[in-house]
Formats: sequence, C-alpha cells, structure tokens
Amino acid sequence: MDFTTKWNAGLSYDEFLKKYASPDQLRRWNATFQEITLTPAQVSLLQGFQRDMCVAVVSGAWCGDCVQQCPIFEAFAQQTGRLKIRYFDRDDHSDLADELSICGGRRVPSVLFMSEDGAPCGRYGDRTLAKYRDAASSLTGAACPTGLVAVESNLQAAVIQEWLEQFERVQLMLRLSPRLRQKHGD
Repeated sequence: MDFTTKWNAGLSYDEFLKKYASPDQLRRWNATFQEITLTPAQVSLLQGFQRDMCVAVVSGAWCGDCVQQCPIFEAFAQQTGRLKIRYFDRDDHSDLADELSICGGRRVPSVLFMSEDGAPCGRYGDRTLAKYRDAASSLTGAACPTGLVAVESNLQAAVIQEWLEQFERVQLMLRLSPRLRQKHGD
C-alpha cells in the first residue's frame, strides 16, 4: 500500500468527527477530550519533538475504545506541530483497516506511525496494556483475576502515558535515523 497517498486522503480530528459522529457521539468525544490532562513533563516531551511524524489512525466514531483514546492523540497534537495526524473511518477505508488489522480483525483504533516522507515506523492499537489489564480484571470464571496483574487505579492517566510512550518511541527512531539525520544535517 502507498501509505503516503493514503495518509493524504485522511481527515483531521475535527473533520473526522464532523463527517462521522452523531451528535451523541460527538458529545462523548468532546467530554473525553475535556477530561484529558497532560502533566508538565508530558507537555515538555511533546514540545521537544524534533521530527515531523505522519500518523494514520483507523477509527470509528461509534467505537468506545476510540472515544477513550483518539482524543488523547488530539491532545498530543495540540502540544506540538510535529504530529501530523489523519483519521480514517474503519468501514469507509477498509483497505487501510485490513492493512492495519490486529489479531486477524479490523480493530480500532489502529495506528500507523510514519516518517515525514511516509516510511512506516511502527503500528500500535487497539488498546494499551493498561486497558487490557483493566478488561482482564473484570473477567469471571476460569479466566478471573488471579492477582498477578495489577489493575491501574487511574486508568486514563495510564493510557495517556502508554500512548505517549509509543509516540516517543517513534519520535526517537526518527530523530536517530541516519537517513533523516543526513537529510536534516543534524
């Protein structure tokens, strides 16, 4: 797949919500966004990014996991001009959803991180470890919690940090890339 061409067909956060979200869904996305708090250290990290990153997010306005996680990406993007994020509806962009499938399915949100020139650098989604731990803690029966996995007391803060670590990992990959260092003379 030509990820650069596909990325260019994506929508900004606001455009995505305007096109795909119902009024109730938009209210939920906005409420989640308002609840996001970045620490001073997180803001400083984002503001220190030195390479442009293109990020493709396969999402669904209807998806509960997307409602809880995609506003985090917008909060990150508002802290730095280095994040160029485009959103794609899972059903309208089934080719990208298939390309970024997780565990054999079109899971959302699915994220593709790319360099400024469209080279794929990483994929992540559909939930962070903290979200999976939280879900596993509520299972019953043979798979009930064993006490071996700690449940996060502040789930949103943990999810924000885990996503930030993925963005930082790719940012460091781009910053240390010999190809990009030569291109930018640093």
